Amino acid sequence: MTTITDEQLHLYADRVRGKVVVITGAANGFGRETALRFANFGAKVVIGDLDVDGAEHVTATIRTSGGVARRCDVMNWDDQISLFELAESRYGSVDVVVPNAGVTELGTFTTPKLINGKPIQPLFKTLEINLVGVMYTAHIGLYYMQKRRTKDDLKSIIFLGSMASWEPIPGGPMYTAAKHGILGFMRSIDPSCRSQGIRVATIHPWFADTALVPTIVKVFLAGIPLTPIKRVAGAIVCAATDPDMETSGCTWLLPDGGYVFRLEREQLKEGVYRMIDARAKAAVM
Repeated sequence: MTTITDEQLHLYADRVRGKVVVITGAANGFGRETALRFANFGAKVVIGDLDVDGAEHVTATIRTSGGVARRCDVMNWDDQISLFELAESRYGSVDVVVPNAGVTELGTFTTPKLINGKPIQPLFKTLEINLVGVMYTAHIGLYYMQKRRTKDDLKSIIFLGSMASWEPIPGGPMYTAAKHGILGFMRSIDPSCRSQGIRVATIHPWFADTALVPTIVKVFLAGIPLTPIKRVAGAIVCAATDPDMETSGCTWLLPDGGYVFRLEREQLKEGVYRMIDARAKAAVM
């Protein structure tokens, strides 16, 4: 486990100068701050968001380095294709992808709604946007990265997990399932991506003061240190730009208001995971 100070988060940030960064859900919150941070270091930023006005307001502030936005519903495959086509046609490549778009828990899964005395299908929008939409972005991003890649080039996909990737959120089963899924998905694609020189990582913040956190939750958290949004953005930049491929596949955690710490791949096999890993390997050998 490696503690990373705020100063160290930008140690390799100059590597994004002139690179093309595609971010979904960057009209506000983590995505907005991340877009501004990448642009500050000279990246060209392409934003996809349902909130077109908000996204264009962000890009209006980063015209110097390069920035463009378009409407994008992450559950619409064609919208996502168009977003990446825009990045390639406008700037020539795709180098860093941040599938950030997400929503909070929608619906009441544990309280079934009835019609004529029978349960109706629950709302799966949270799971679809926060997991399937992210996988759409990653899949398309990999294609565009692989199209234009040279040896030692910077290529990264950085996923937004959550502390809900590790701990359940009572009353948030869809959100928790999606964030657990993000962690597993990143770990699964890491070996293949790493072999192609494409970095992957997940960022896991605690609650932060974003629109995604309902007001009632913010009231409940009053007095408890929240994760600084700027620190989350810094962790994304650091995870994307670290030149050491051995840190690909790592998880970057912000479980409180303190510094980021990086959990190396092998540490995900400690404790009970060591026993599970040993038994799983024994079963197939």
